[in-house]
Amino acid sequence: MSKSVAAGLSVLVLATLLGGCASQPQHSSAASPVTTQPPGYDARTFYETTSYLGSDFSHEGRLILLGSDESGIYNVYSLDVASGQKTRLTDSTDTSYPVGWFPHDNRVLFTKDSGGNERYHLYVRELDGSIRDLTPGEETRAGFQGFTRDGSAFFVTTNERDPRFMDLYRYDSKDYSRQRVFTNDRGFDIGDVGPRGHLVALGKTHTNRDSDVYLLDLRKRAEPELISAHTEPANYGPEGFSVDGKSLYYGTDAKGEFNQIWQYDIATGSHSPVLSDDWDVTFIAFSDSGRYRVSGVNADASSKVSIVDTSTGKPLALPPLPAGDIRGVNFSDDETQVAFYLNSDTSPSNLYVWTLGESAARKLTEALNPAMSSDNLVPGEVVRFASFDGLEIPGLLYQPKGASKDEPAPVMIWVHGGPGGQSRSGYNPTIQHLVNQGYGIFAINNRGSSGYGKTFFHLDDKQHGEGDLQDMVWGKRYLQGLDWVDDERIGIMGGSYGGYMTAAALAFEPGTFKVGIDIFGVTNWVRTLTSIPPWWESFKKALYDEMGDPATDGERHRAISPLFHASNISQPLMVIQGANDPRVLQVESDELVEKVRQNGVPVEYVLFEDEGHGFTKKVNRIAASEAYLKFLQTYL
Repeated sequence: MSKSVAAGLSVLVLATLLGGCASQPQHSSAASPVTTQPPGYDARTFYETTSYLGSDFSHEGRLILLGSDESGIYNVYSLDVASGQKTRLTDSTDTSYPVGWFPHDNRVLFTKDSGGNERYHLYVRELDGSIRDLTPGEETRAGFQGFTRDGSAFFVTTNERDPRFMDLYRYDSKDYSRQRVFTNDRGFDIGDVGPRGHLVALGKTHTNRDSDVYLLDLRKRAEPELISAHTEPANYGPEGFSVDGKSLYYGTDAKGEFNQIWQYDIATGSHSPVLSDDWDVTFIAFSDSGRYRVSGVNADASSKVSIVDTSTGKPLALPPLPAGDIRGVNFSDDETQVAFYLNSDTSPSNLYVWTLGESAARKLTEALNPAMSSDNLVPGEVVRFASFDGLEIPGLLYQPKGASKDEPAPVMIWVHGGPGGQSRSGYNPTIQHLVNQGYGIFAINNRGSSGYGKTFFHLDDKQHGEGDLQDMVWGKRYLQGLDWVDDERIGIMGGSYGGYMTAAALAFEPGTFKVGIDIFGVTNWVRTLTSIPPWWESFKKALYDEMGDPATDGERHRAISPLFHASNISQPLMVIQGANDPRVLQVESDELVEKVRQNGVPVEYVLFEDEGHGFTKKVNRIAASEAYLKFLQTYL
């Protein structure tokens, strides 16, 4: 199993509308909307904060590989553990993310796409600094699946043979010659590869309630073996192999409401529980020898990471640390050092390294713009309210400093992506910028959100734009009961599925919200569900199980699509879109803007030509945040 914990999570976070960076303290020239505020930082100041990701140690433990957007675009850097000095390794105009070092030298693997099109290629940076694309092809999409334990080979998935499915290739670590070792005609999701390179864990999605885990032995000419046989619908997904390759860890919600981690003994075929909690256990990983086990729990929208010394069964006693959530844990090969990020609502992720046994960890980055003070930022508060049917709905509420009964603040309801996403605690410069400018934010985790059990997750299946939208309406009612909220000035905003909810709120609940900001949101489900990227084929059935199959549910999709009801929209609307978005096509936003303008309603439209489904370039994130603020100052 890879020693990197949640390596893919960083990339997933970057695929949302969130991001982070910031500059000199430039105070907004516009008047504060209502409240007595702390120093008002403009969007550029917030985005001169630096975003970091990745914490992989080099083989000798002297360097850490990380990604940073300090240049304005994510590129790959090495960081000297002793001095904290960074060296830039890539200089791309496209966002580049670190994958990892080679096991026995300082060659580097990294990934990047083109302008946000999500066709990620895998690249190697050689010792002489030259760069080679290991997965060429204009339509190719690739992923890294790990090295063998001896480092002689590594595994890569690509869809070059069939754009719908990812096949598995074995690459020689010296000359990069390769062989296709698994032809994936049945649409499996390829998980971890065992330490010797013989066994492969596969996932197979049947519906959004039911999936399986298979074990493939590449030495045999045999079909993958089902290891998760069950009778009632339940989700099973591979996590990774043990360090010795004798067992496979997997996650499942078959035993209750929340995801648990179980272990499958390959020799005996026996299953045994490993980790469970009152929330979803989200991952498990191990240090190089297997001595240290790292696991995470999604506890009420916060990440709680545990590190256990398996030789004693006791938690590893970390040194005193500032408040925040630990993320991205990695051990050095000799297990004498551990690297991790610390993140909170008021502090972006900073990298720490701790030498085991020492009294303190060393902070190696200063992510927050020095022109800003975290004392002027606002932590979110977990709150809950009763929706129209009595269901308890959770959310994260950000109250601007100075907002009070005497100086009430306008508030924007924030809707996450998905469907099935979740608004989580942690630093979000877009939210903090608006709160700093006097706007409250209520990030509602409506029915259908992940993190609150499988029953809650499935409450919106084939009912989108109905109960979930009413959760937003009743969230507004909750806000109107708070004395610091200006109950006449409440709007709604969100990205992706949250953008759909924003447009739906204006179209199906006209007049309820004062304004809406739709960030690359779906407006026409008929088109979206028939034009999904080909590489979504493996989980298309699950998507249709939740949203409805366009072949049979077209009438309902039309009924819930804001585009076909745009004549109802009477409140000011802002739309933000990336031209290269492969999930929500630009035409979705183009057509909505045209329709709403025909109503004589104020519509602002911002299109980024070099972005996709989420904005990764700092200049564009600044422009987007400035546009949000100007729009709200004008219309809210």
